[in-house]
Amino acid sequence: MKFKCLIVDDEPLAIRLIEKHIAKLEKLEVIATCQTALKAFEIISTQQVDLLFLDIKMPDITGIEFLKNLKNPPKTILTTAYRDYALESYDLRVVDYLLKPITFERFFKSIDKFLEETQKVAPLGYSEGREEFIFIRSGIKNHKVLLKDILYIESLKDYIKITLSDRYITSKYKISDIETELDPLLFLRIHRSFIINVTKITAFTLNDIEVAGQEIPIGASYRDEVLAFLEKLKK
Repeated sequence: MKFKCLIVDDEPLAIRLIEKHIAKLEKLEVIATCQTALKAFEIISTQQVDLLFLDIKMPDITGIEFLKNLKNPPKTILTTAYRDYALESYDLRVVDYLLKPITFERFFKSIDKFLEETQKVAPLGYSEGREEFIFIRSGIKNHKVLLKDILYIESLKDYIKITLSDRYITSKYKISDIETELDPLLFLRIHRSFIINVTKITAFTLNDIEVAGQEIPIGASYRDEVLAFLEKLKK
């Protein structure tokens, strides 16, 4: 059985990239692509769609507005070049939120989540049980890192320092690059130099967030988004 996918994006290059990623996975097939939410509605109304890849910023109606108005939406992975909508997507119960440009590794993880949620097939193998992980290269070794063990990530010029519950790892990696590989629903950029695991927050003020006893500053350019997230967290 193959899962039927619909790709909705107003950028042809973005559609082609997702098609290319899907072609690598035998369990998925593309049944249609379109560039507007209105056309997507026509397709969903007449064809079976198991998985929807939905861009957010599109003409006439945004992807989020479209999803909110669907009575029985298919499983959905949001795709966007903007992090700003990550908070709003919490309430939509989407499978994942992918930031462009979408690497195959990050795409692969999203599909694994989708397969876990459908409970129709075994996951593809990037998780152990439900313990998701990534590999981080440090020196000559590639270290396996469970996402649940990450407390926060700090930028050190051309390197990053990943602080875990029991150790830390440094790697030649830009913080903006590692940011695209992480789930925006679990990890939050709060400063040009810091990404935190939102499940590890122990306290916060208007100026900083405490993670495992470490006070991490909230950057001025990130303040509005971070404070909006913290307010949502309190509810």
